[in-house]
Amino acid sequence: MTEAPIGIFDSGYGGLTILRDIERRLPKYDYIYLGDNARAPYGTRSFDVVYDFTLACVRKLFSYGCNLVVLACNTASAKALRTIQQNDLPHIDPDRRVLGVIRPTVESIGAYSHNGHIGILATQGTVQSHSYSLEIAKLFPEMHVTEHPAPMWVPLVENGESDGPGADYFVRKYVSNLLKTDPLIDLIVLACTHYPLLYDKIRRYTPPHVRIMTQGETVADALALYLDRHPDIECYCSKGSETRFLTSENPRKFESLASIFMGRSVTAQRTDICVCGG
Repeated sequence: MTEAPIGIFDSGYGGLTILRDIERRLPKYDYIYLGDNARAPYGTRSFDVVYDFTLACVRKLFSYGCNLVVLACNTASAKALRTIQQNDLPHIDPDRRVLGVIRPTVESIGAYSHNGHIGILATQGTVQSHSYSLEIAKLFPEMHVTEHPAPMWVPLVENGESDGPGADYFVRKYVSNLLKTDPLIDLIVLACTHYPLLYDKIRRYTPPHVRIMTQGETVADALALYLDRHPDIECYCSKGSETRFLTSENPRKFESLASIFMGRSVTAQRTDICVCGG
């Protein structure tokens, strides 16, 4: 292997919130962000389709030289990560690594909840996979988990309506429905990378005693720990403090929305992603 950027993948724009915190936590490394915006959202697609799309995007990042790829997408992490790690990487390149966002998020939950009643707000796909409840059961079997979909939050964010009155309606609705299901919830996990852009509204309609957990800092800390524990991977991560942005959509459209997520202007290139065997 030769030195190359760390790949960050998401089906759309939400993974940019993960990238933003990773850059802050690990500023010396190079990154390539790939957004499969032309086929987003993944949240309502079947397991097989999400797996096919995710594998194609991982292969694309490998073609750019990436030795380490982070699936900064809860749906991809839920529906594709394990299969890619166990079945595909041994054949593609056993020295490369693909990581997700669910495990590091779950590992941090114990530090946030006092009574063990956890609420998960996520896309329909992530909720249907039960990935969070299954992972939490492995690490914290005593915890009580309630999962609830928030299907309108991603389109609200991606259509620039996160500050509008429609967002208030749907934020209040989903938070209320979750807490009605289990009034003892003292921690809400925002298990979709788009949701931090709605954080202020979510906080407004959430009781003050309920903590709200976003994923960016948690995933960034987990990546830093991973690189520290795996010097055999870290030494092949290039260090020039540069980030490239790739999209399967129109790059000008991507740049407009990506600047909202990143808090700075970005320049993107379009790339073709082929769902095939190579």
